[in-house]
Amino acid sequence: MATENRARAEKDRPGHDNYARAHEQGHGHHHRDVSGGWLRPAVFGAMDGLVTNVSLIAGVGGGGGSAHTIVLTGLAGLAAGAGSMAAGEYVSVSSQNELIMAEVDKERLELEHHPRAEQAELAAMLRARGVSPATAKQAAAEISEYPDKALAVHALEELGVDPGELPSPVVAAGASLASFALGAVIPLFPYLIGLNVLAVALGLAAVAAVAGGGIVSRLTDRPFWRGAVRQLVLGAAAAAITFGIGAAVHVAA
Repeated sequence: MATENRARAEKDRPGHDNYARAHEQGHGHHHRDVSGGWLRPAVFGAMDGLVTNVSLIAGVGGGGGSAHTIVLTGLAGLAAGAGSMAAGEYVSVSSQNELIMAEVDKERLELEHHPRAEQAELAAMLRARGVSPATAKQAAAEISEYPDKALAVHALEELGVDPGELPSPVVAAGASLASFALGAVIPLFPYLIGLNVLAVALGLAAVAAVAGGGIVSRLTDRPFWRGAVRQLVLGAAAAAITFGIGAAVHVAA
């Protein structure tokens, strides 16, 4: 009877029907994956490929290089940059994961050899987050009954990571390689189809910088123009520098 009364009271609570319907319909907000390990290398790779190759092309073009030389330089820059970016991302993410897992292993040993101290530490961390002492003690005890869950909670609280959701080195390397190649081929494309005009290559790169920077801004819920202008200014500055170097060397020669 007491159970039925509680259920009836809960059902009659204001807003209960709306909540229940929303829950039944799977209503709720969803977050994008921010820890998958592909967005940062993909964005960085695409912008790096674009800026690197447009700078190389601008430098060689400013130095009076032929279309053949520009194509060769652009292709070499694409291959070298994509390979370097992929290798760098793979080693970087692998090393970071290995460091994290080494710390997680230390925590696992602590849980195995000093379970009471670790349980007390977990209760203290929960209290620091605003949980009442009694609730924190009970929650820590319940969590500690499951070693894997306890390890995950300790790692998240003490290291700020979830051991089960570490980024993949392969995914990061693949995203970096593909995106760098995509960015690098954009300013080279006019020359590949026989349009040997430096201004066209620079203009195409500028459009790509605006589009890429703007899209990234929208993905992070910032104004399109902010990312577009930032990427355009940075890319234009790099290309201008290398163009100036090429032109200076050409004049000096």
